[in-house]
This record gives sequence, C-alpha cells and structure tokens, in this order.
Amino acid sequence: MAKPIAGPEIERLIQLLAKLPGLGPRSARRATLHLVKRKDQLLAPLAEAMDRARANVLVCSNCGNIDTRDPCTICSDATRDQSTVVVVEDVSDLWALERAKALNAAYHVLGGVLSPLEGVGPEDLTIRRLVERVAEGGISEVIVAVNATVEGQTTAHYLIDQLAGFDLKITRLAHGVPVGGELDYLDEGTLSAAMRARTAF
Repeated sequence: MAKPIAGPEIERLIQLLAKLPGLGPRSARRATLHLVKRKDQLLAPLAEAMDRARANVLVCSNCGNIDTRDPCTICSDATRDQSTVVVVEDVSDLWALERAKALNAAYHVLGGVLSPLEGVGPEDLTIRRLVERVAEGGISEVIVAVNATVEGQTTAHYLIDQLAGFDLKITRLAHGVPVGGELDYLDEGTLSAAMRARTAF
C-alpha cells in the first residue's frame, strides 16, 4: 500500500474524487492539487455548492428527475408537451436528450433497468408510477428511450406489456442508437436523429 503523501484531509479528498466517473487516482490527485492551490477561488465555492446541493437536491415525485424543487423544473414547464413522455433509464440519459434538444416533451426516469442477475425487479424501478401517470390521462405517446442493451430491451418489452391496455401510442428510438450503446455516451447529432426517426413497438 502506498504511503500517504499529504495530511488526512487531503488524502480523503483524493480518495473521494477518485470515486467520481472518469477520475482515477492520478486524475484525482491532480484535481485535488488544483483545488487546494486555489482554495479561495475554487475549493471554498465548490464546498459551498456541494453542501447546498446535499441539502436541497430532491427526486421529483412525478417523473424521477433530480432537482431542487418538487415537481421538478421540467415537470413544471408549461411550454413542454406534457402529452408526450420520454422514458429513460437514468437522469444522465434525460440530461443527454435535453443537451441534444431533441424533443420538448415530459420525461419519466425509471431508475435503472430490469436485471434478474443483479436482483433488480419491476418493484425496484418506477414502472408503477409511469403506469399511474398514463392512467391519470393526458398522455398520448410514450417514447421508450432506454439503452440498446439486453437489459434495456427486456425492460422496454416489460413496459409495453404494462401499458398495453391504454389508448396511447408507444414508440422507441430508431436504430441509429448502436446495439450495446448507452445514451449518455452518444453525441447530440446521433441522439437527435434517433429521436426524430423513432418507430412503433
């Protein structure tokens, strides 16, 4: 085991940053050094922003998005087409579609995908809330925008079965999304094209 190179507070910061996606131990050390060298300009405002986020971030009770209010900014936006709901696996997928400006619709975040091998069943996802939203009325189309993985497609077929009794159009993203691909890693052009060319299940 490597010996510590700094005090426990700095070592702890390195360890925590190394847990973030895209950062390993080396990148975390560089980021930590950058932050502590600029304590007043970066570290203090970052600590304050993180503390505020910890205290104020909520999960939207309607769609599952994260925000500092409930219902979230997207659910509260009167300019959105609330009759179209885009179903995504995770908030990162919602953010990817929003970056692409593909559609001005409402969303529903499942919180993952069905995965019997990992013990994730329908009760672990927000599928029941999606069915409730459709049953409440006002939704004419559900776009299933899950990742093109085996688990994603299994989840998509389960959703279709759950929504089969409702009078609504169910579509999915076009095959422009590569098999095995994840929405968060696709470029905005691919996401926009896939959204425009969505097809019926």
